[in-house]
Amino acid sequence: MEKEKKNKYSIIVPTYNERLNIALIVYLIFKHLRDVDFEIIIVDDGSPDGTQEVVKQLQQVYGEDHILLRPRAKKLGLGTAYIHGLKHASGNFVVIMDADLSHHPKYLPSFIKKQLETGASIVTGTRYVKGGGVHGWNLMRKLTSRGANVLAQTLLWPGVSDLTGSFSLESTEAGAADLLEK
Repeated sequence: MEKEKKNKYSIIVPTYNERLNIALIVYLIFKHLRDVDFEIIIVDDGSPDGTQEVVKQLQQVYGEDHILLRPRAKKLGLGTAYIHGLKHASGNFVVIMDADLSHHPKYLPSFIKKQLETGASIVTGTRYVKGGGVHGWNLMRKLTSRGANVLAQTLLWPGVSDLTGSFSLESTEAGAADLLEK
């Protein structure tokens, strides 16, 4: 009988000046993923506020096998931070999420459960369904995000409700690795 492959999740968290949030988000990830094999890949873009020093302290607490710091010399942007993180991911699933707590780790078990139940290659979060939303955003940021999504829905009809969010779980076999080849 073939042994079932256990899933491993690589959680990519780009940071820039997130010294005040990074310890909390790491704690919450560990709290909500107790029985899950995972690693957290923190891609810091040269934060001048001491984010990397806090991450190094977290590595001492949780272990360097669970907290991987993959810094870059300067701020190079969110998209390239995800690609940089993917290069270091060892999981067969990748989760991408923000460090500013706009993506709460309490939803990670729901993402994993949905993927296991459906066999989906991608599970994505949305702010625009009943029970969704954002916390800590000012009105202008909310209007900009909502406006961009309405425009995209009107022009593209993509079949998803939130194209500007970056909270998702994706199989590395189904497409996350494709980003590395582009």
